[in-house]
Amino acid sequence: MKLSPSLVAVKKITSKVPRSNFLDSELELAANLILEAEGIINPIVVCRKSMNSYEVIAGDFEYYAAAKAREINPRKGEMIGAFIIGNENEKVLKEQVELLRKSREFVASTTSSASQKDETIVKNKPESHLTNTKSWLEKRLIKLEDELKEIKNHLPQQLEPLDAFNCLNMAELIFRLKSAGLTDKAATQIAKSVVRERNNKKFESLSDLVERIKITSGKRQIKAISAEKMLTIIDSWSKLWFL
Repeated sequence: MKLSPSLVAVKKITSKVPRSNFLDSELELAANLILEAEGIINPIVVCRKSMNSYEVIAGDFEYYAAAKAREINPRKGEMIGAFIIGNENEKVLKEQVELLRKSREFVASTTSSASQKDETIVKNKPESHLTNTKSWLEKRLIKLEDELKEIKNHLPQQLEPLDAFNCLNMAELIFRLKSAGLTDKAATQIAKSVVRERNNKKFESLSDLVERIKITSGKRQIKAISAEKMLTIIDSWSKLWFL
């Protein structure tokens, strides 16, 4: 007697095991795998109940997965591979099913005991690994927030160009002017002139600033910033996120 599976219509099979014994998510996953492979890798075992009906002897999960596959795609999920218990093979197949079933129950029992033991160990710990990880993440987040605040405190204030000339102190003005490409000497002279002029009267516009800011060149007072140079300064500040 050669043992080989047959194709059986899923709709002709029933099971004594309730479908509720299995998770819908697992059945759906298995069903999609069955459809993708166009077959089941582990044929079920059934016995004939009548000419047109069968009952599952082993492989209830596989049967319900196949039934789910048929719900998803009736054409592809119409048939399932199955070993059919008949008069000629009934004794040997039932013995094999019983042996395999006992083996699975033993493995499941051993796995469950080990799992319960691990769970007990975790519960008895003063602080679980998960709690430690959460605590570390919270501390790290607080530290990162503090570091971010510190960085923000050292960043130049975000000001409009006119406000920058009207509000920044001497050192900040020199720094920003040098960042726009001015030499240390030119930046210092302009910053001094800006502070001196705004102490008399705040600048009303950038044009007002260009007209009023002057530096000494020999015996003459000349404009320190041309309109073109002012545009260059503003553009440079914008690129450096100073505005």
